Amino acid sequence: MLRKLSAEQKGNWGKMNAQQMVEHITDTLRVTNGKKFQKKELTPEQTEKARSFFLSDKPFRENTTNHLLPDVPPPCTNSSMEESIKEMEAELHEFFSKFENNSTQKTTNPFAGEFNFDEWVHLLHKHFLHHAKQFSLVD
Repeated sequence: MLRKLSAEQKGNWGKMNAQQMVEHITDTLRVTNGKKFQKKELTPEQTEKARSFFLSDKPFRENTTNHLLPDVPPPCTNSSMEESIKEMEAELHEFFSKFENNSTQKTTNPFAGEFNFDEWVHLLHKHFLHHAKQFSLVD
């Protein structure tokens, strides 16, 4: 579905173009893989509230802000949309490989603490669906 988008295509909301969105998802996958560590300082109550939302079936709202991201999306690191998609696919494969041989493995979600494989899959699905809607890839 991502290959249907042009790199500079704008979403229905937000500031990212399509290639920036793909690279944002790639960064998210690096967090799940434990390659990119981010931690947002939150109270235990805020952490539990984030965890509860992330693991719920409630969708992200349009224009949901991520306080770990800059106000202006960073420039793309890859020279083409195809390169960005391939990099994202590699990180996705690495995500599955990381947890495949260690079902008790956990990595840190910057807002909600330690997540296991099933928790990450739930949140990744919610996150990917949010961006698929943003770019009219799904209803």
